[in-house]
Amino acid sequence: MNKKIPLIVLVGPTAVGKTDISIKLAKKLNGEIISADSMQIYKYMDIGTAKVKEGEKQGIPHYLIDIVYPDEDFTVSNYKDLANEHIKDINSRSKLPIVVGGTGLYINSLVYKLSFTQVAPNTEFREVYNKIADEYGNAKIYEELKKIDPISANRININDRKRIIRALEIYHETGKPMSEYNKDFRKYNDDYHIILIGLTMERNMLYERINVRVDNMIEEGLINEVEELMKIGYNRQLNSMQALGYKEIISYLYGEISLDEAIELIKRNSRK
Repeated sequence: MNKKIPLIVLVGPTAVGKTDISIKLAKKLNGEIISADSMQIYKYMDIGTAKVKEGEKQGIPHYLIDIVYPDEDFTVSNYKDLANEHIKDINSRSKLPIVVGGTGLYINSLVYKLSFTQVAPNTEFREVYNKIADEYGNAKIYEELKKIDPISANRININDRKRIIRALEIYHETGKPMSEYNKDFRKYNDDYHIILIGLTMERNMLYERINVRVDNMIEEGLINEVEELMKIGYNRQLNSMQALGYKEIISYLYGEISLDEAIELIKRNSRK
């Protein structure tokens, strides 16, 4: 019988202080950090995703940050495979792997025995459904998902366009709902001995921290970061550019809303 690998998983909402606490934990417990943030995987997207700065790492290695370009496809299945490799590697060097997030499905892919269909991305299908969502809102495609796969719809937030489209794509390509592939959703992954730490904070204090964080992002140059991404050719249809903080600034740059409105939207959507 294989010995279970010890694994700390640190979770919590935006701006609760995961980065700071994870680094303190890693220093105290001889650990290394694996990000479980679905937006920090993208290169060039630093300010809006609140990536840990080099000076903040205090010498602690961080993995699964800056690994793909904003126009590259990256699935939960890709994340699971890479994260498992890093966990095993860190453990093999007698260090403690610490997963920090972030993105619920990324965390679940490690904590639970989730199976992922190997359906290849269908670019044309995604373009069609992104256009529908752009024109009519996420509610339109979410309602379609509820009809074909109510179980997955119940698990996916209406604001998570990427996952809604992926679930529709799987049904379109295979004729089976995504929920069929995730029947073991609540069976724990017995490869790891997991300690799950959830950070929380009084809501008013958390909301104030979110407001300060967004204001700091603007001061640090979020608008310029988005402009540079658009100059390179990363357009608003990309899943990466639908990220919180980026889509609102894009709307401002297109003259659709004022800067004050964009900032307030980022704060409101972060609170949600």
